[in-house]
Amino acid sequence: MRILALLLLVGACATPEAAGPGREAEALQRDLAGRTAEAAESCVPASSSGQGLRIVDARTLVYDQGRTLWVNRLDSDCPGMRSTDTLIVEVNGSQYCRGDRFRAASTGSTIPGPFCVLGSFTPYRKS
Repeated sequence: MRILALLLLVGACATPEAAGPGREAEALQRDLAGRTAEAAESCVPASSSGQGLRIVDARTLVYDQGRTLWVNRLDSDCPGMRSTDTLIVEVNGSQYCRGDRFRAASTGSTIPGPFCVLGSFTPYRKS
């Protein structure tokens, strides 16, 4: 009986998480509406305001910099990364660059996920 209760509890906790990435992807599509994609760049200035990269899904990160949204599509999925995780980026200097390593950490966890690598940054600017 206890095992059944535990399985139900785990299942209930997992359901909202599964819905999260879809909402983030839909929000990104809304944010990109009315913007024009430009040529990808290797580096973007890291924000000093504390607003950094945010997770959309296991392969997509977004960086909001005023009138420009920088979309970073990773070369491969970052295992276990979810939109609710916190990113820990190894920044060299004052920029996020292609090839920089990062890890995702779940809220309340003391052990971050595996290292992943940033891809190129595609700017989407308002017309």
